Amino acid sequence: MPETKSAAEFGCTIRSLPKADLVRAARTARSINPINAPVMCPTATVRGNFRMPDDALRIAVVTAKYWGPRPRKLTVSFMESTPADLQERILSHMNAWTKCGGISFALTRGTGDVRISRGPGGYWSYLGTDILHIPKNRPTMNLQGFGMSTPESEYKRVVRHETGHTLGFPHEHMRTALVARIDPAKAYRWFLANQGWNKATVDAQVLTSLKEASLMGTPVDQTSIMCYQLPGLITKDGKPILGGVDINKTDCGFCGSIYLKT
Repeated sequence: MPETKSAAEFGCTIRSLPKADLVRAARTARSINPINAPVMCPTATVRGNFRMPDDALRIAVVTAKYWGPRPRKLTVSFMESTPADLQERILSHMNAWTKCGGISFALTRGTGDVRISRGPGGYWSYLGTDILHIPKNRPTMNLQGFGMSTPESEYKRVVRHETGHTLGFPHEHMRTALVARIDPAKAYRWFLANQGWNKATVDAQVLTSLKEASLMGTPVDQTSIMCYQLPGLITKDGKPILGGVDINKTDCGFCGSIYLKT
């Protein structure tokens, strides 16, 4: 399998479940960890007790996907034939989060909770407990072309980032304050030229702000491992959004607050 390409060549996307599965997945998330339930504002109801037909879907969209607060171990398997040393190297970077919180990853010879492919499609992952709704014969994470010659810096930047999504952490660059810095027209041109992304993908992965009321996160941090590195070419002020290259102190503290070690 070819080795990983340059850092600029692939961006990460968070994969979404089909619309028909969103409400069921939200129920799963809330049953695993009640703190996933969103805080709803009074406008969720209209004209007395009448609820809008799509209320359940709206609630599902803003439901968090964190695993339970008790220490938890998720199993990991690989979709393709993968050398043992490469499996261990990827796993070691996934377990970098274990230093921060009570969650860990372990290889299994069976079908893992987390199923990794190194095939085409770039870098992506489903979010947190959503992986429970992915058919067992399909991957939940993709690390295109990762191999033993891939630089260590890319393991830190990419594997730890994608694992953060598996833990339920969204993209930091989609916080309102950072999205506000991006010029949409410039972003569409840049992502089309550099990632091959169409307008809908850029909207979904870069320009749609997370609802701050639905977050249990930290103050905006452009050096978070969950933040894209975005060039000044697409920002309004010409200054880059720095992006994270490894789990930082804020990331680690937040992980520890969600995944308690005891």
